[in-house]
Amino acid sequence: MNITDVGHLTGDMDMGKDKMELEALIEGKSALDIAAFYTEAFKKDLAALNIYEPNVWCKATDHIPEQIVMIKTLEDKGYTYRTSGGIYFDTSKVKEYNKLSHLPLEQLLEGARVEKNPEKKNLTDFALWKFSPNASSGMKRQMEWESPWGVGFPGWHIECSAMSLKYLAGQLDIHCGGIDHINIHHTNEIAQSEAATGQTFFNYWMHNAFLNIVGGKKMAKSEGNFLTVNNALIQKGINPLAYRFATLQVHYRKPMEYSEEGMQQAAVSYQKLLDQVASLGTEVGTVDSIWSDKFLMAINNDLNAPQALAVVAGVLKSKLSAPDKLATILYFDKALGLGLDGSSIGGPAELALSDLPADIQALVNKRQEARLNKDWAEADRLRLDLADAGYSVDDTSDGCRVSLLK
Repeated sequence: MNITDVGHLTGDMDMGKDKMELEALIEGKSALDIAAFYTEAFKKDLAALNIYEPNVWCKATDHIPEQIVMIKTLEDKGYTYRTSGGIYFDTSKVKEYNKLSHLPLEQLLEGARVEKNPEKKNLTDFALWKFSPNASSGMKRQMEWESPWGVGFPGWHIECSAMSLKYLAGQLDIHCGGIDHINIHHTNEIAQSEAATGQTFFNYWMHNAFLNIVGGKKMAKSEGNFLTVNNALIQKGINPLAYRFATLQVHYRKPMEYSEEGMQQAAVSYQKLLDQVASLGTEVGTVDSIWSDKFLMAINNDLNAPQALAVVAGVLKSKLSAPDKLATILYFDKALGLGLDGSSIGGPAELALSDLPADIQALVNKRQEARLNKDWAEADRLRLDLADAGYSVDDTSDGCRVSLLK
């Protein structure tokens, strides 16, 4: 998985102010600090959602040499040209440039017109290497490197291609991403990678649709409706795996709508599923081949998770013995990742005090104060209040640990 921690410009076509540098200026931090903060937040959310970390985390800032080598290869093959702003890729030299989007070239050109650069040969051309502003102008960037073309920084697209080709050589099979990357970012990845290597760049492309706020409004930080695992789930006492359960009910290529009411309903439905599985007991029998074939047929059909969940419901209603039902459903959960064996509630159960809603923080602090005063009856009463709110408290030698109840 790529960590594209080099500051990107505001649009796919390499125009506008740099996002990373701008955020660093606002927060009074370095661009690398900003990247590190969001990387760690992302990893924490992956754990909470029971998503396995990749075997390799690769940061763009650690792979500048590979990116320079790839640009040099493209230059040697005649795919590049130089402008006053940087080294650009000439898309007119690529046959079937639009083979991923299937959009007529004129529509791609229309989308490209947001960048007004008279030096570009074609409106769809994109930057491989951008030159840094002259330091004497007072605009020196935080993130820049020496290159054969001068001091600068890589374009967004080249980062992803260089890292993919390094770590997945000979295994370029499935590439994932959002639908907003089809027309430009992924199209440009394919163009530059296949021009450099002469080989197919990934066999399959899987693009997920957006998560929208109810009413079809796109989630965006600028709109003040940016949702995180912490503020949308944990602080509201919702198990993060209830959100995972909700996403599995919508095919990844279809838009999903978020609402607080919808998430509360998902939490109830998820808890019902946990209770149904728990009611089967602890004896694990044999995976039923008929039901497993149905499940695999669903999940292998372009990850049809809603259909796969229907198979889970079918098993629970079937005439299989309880042990065989349990074995079959736990087998399914290897793909679903819903913690149906009861061993996982979505990554680390322990929550930092700062992650808790303000009213829960207040209860925890009051309980700690009661314990310090050896008012054990009050401490026990507050523990019950926390349990009613959906939280458990364990007292250890290192202090109290707060977790979401199942």
